[in-house]
Amino acid sequence: MIEVQNLSFSYPGASSKVFDGFQLKLESGHTYGLLGRNGTGKSTLLYLASGLLRPKKGHLYIDGMESAQRDPLMLSRIFLVPEEFSLPEMSLAKYVSLIRPFYPRFNEQVLNDCLSAFELPDVRDLRQLSMGQKKKVFMSVALAAGTEWLLMDEPTNGLDIPAKACFRRVVARQMREDRTIVISTHQVRDVDALLDHVAVVDHSKILLNASTTDITSRLVFEQRAAGEDTSDALYAQPNMMGNAIIARNTDGRDSQINLEMLFNALMENNALMEGNEETSLKP
Repeated sequence: MIEVQNLSFSYPGASSKVFDGFQLKLESGHTYGLLGRNGTGKSTLLYLASGLLRPKKGHLYIDGMESAQRDPLMLSRIFLVPEEFSLPEMSLAKYVSLIRPFYPRFNEQVLNDCLSAFELPDVRDLRQLSMGQKKKVFMSVALAAGTEWLLMDEPTNGLDIPAKACFRRVVARQMREDRTIVISTHQVRDVDALLDHVAVVDHSKILLNASTTDITSRLVFEQRAAGEDTSDALYAQPNMMGNAIIARNTDGRDSQINLEMLFNALMENNALMEGNEETSLKP
C-alpha cells in the first residue's frame, strides 16, 4: 500500500505548505481517482510517492519502502506518467533498450499491443511524433514496464475524444490484480469508468477515501424531472432535464456514480459522506 504518515511539504520560497501533518492510505490492487482543486497537492503527492520530491517532515511508504530513499527495488516497482514530459530524440527501439533494464517485468508484447490499440503500430522515430502521439507512446511504455504501481497525472490532457476512449480500453486491458493505478485528474468523465476507489484531497485534509461500491451504497445519484420533489437531496444540480441529485441511499437502490457531481458536492460540504443530517447539503 501507499501509506503517508504525518507528512509536511512546501516548495522553496512558498509562503504556505502544500501538506502539513498529512495522513493517507491507498490499498494495493485498485484503480484510484485522485481528485482535488488546483493547487491542493495532487501532483505533488505523486512526485513524493515516486521519490522525485522529499517531504520536509513525515514519511511516505510504498509497500513498506520509504519513497524518499529511492531504493532501486522500489523504483523498479513504480512508474510515473507526469502531465508534462519530453521524449528523447531517438528511435523507439533505442529508448526501450535504455529503460528496459530498470524494469524487470518489461513486456514488449504489451508495448506492441498498446501501440496497436492507439493506432501507432509502426512507431520508429520519436522525433516525428506529435505531442498527442508522444503521450500515447509514453503511456504504452508505462503499461509495458509491468510495475506494481502506476501513477498518472492528468493522462487524458491533450488527447482527442476517440483517443480518450482508447485510453480507457487500453488501461482496462492491462489492469491486473497485482497492479495499482493512481490517476490524478480534473477530467473525471474521462476516467470514471476505470475507477473502483476515489480519494479527494484538499491540502492536508482527506475529504473522501472510499470505494465506488461504498459510495453508491450510501448515496444515490438520480435525474429528476423539473418540478419533481428534491426535498431529500443532499445536493442538486439543475440541467436541461430538471435536476441531477445526490440523496441518501436508504433503500439499497443501484445507481451509477457521477464523480463530477460528487466532487462539486464535497466542495460545498465536506461532511457529505459522514451521514450527519445536520451537516447534510441543502438542495
